[in-house]
Amino acid sequence: QVQLVESGGGLVQAGGSLRLSCAASGLTLSLYTMAWFRQAPGKDRESVAQIRWGDGITYYTDSVKGRFTISRDFAKNAVFLQMNSLKPEDTAVYYCNANRRDWGLNYWGQGSQVTVSS
Repeated sequence: QVQLVESGGGLVQAGGSLRLSCAASGLTLSLYTMAWFRQAPGKDRESVAQIRWGDGITYYTDSVKGRFTISRDFAKNAVFLQMNSLKPEDTAVYYCNANRRDWGLNYWGQGSQVTVSS
C-alpha cells in the first residue's frame, strides 16, 4: 500500500521559511515524478514544484521561482520542499504527489497546512 506522509507545515510570518517533508512508503521514489501541489481556500489545486523521475529535472510555478526548492533523498525515500521568503499568498494546504503517468499511477498525501501571516 502506497502512503505519502507530509510534515513540516505550520504558521510563519511573512519573510520566514519552512521546510516540508514527504515520506514515501510502498513505492520506490526513484521511479516516480514527485511533486508538491497546494490549494488555498476557494481556489483550485495548483502545481507548485516537481522533480522528474530519472533525470531529476525540476519545474516550478512562476510565483515560487527563486524562493522554493524541491529536492529528494533516495536513501530516505523522501522528497522535500524548502520554502523561503514566504508571502501571505503562499498560505494553503500543501500536498505531496507521486506519479507515473505512463503507468497510470497517481498518489496523494493527506496535506499539510501552511499559514503565512502578514
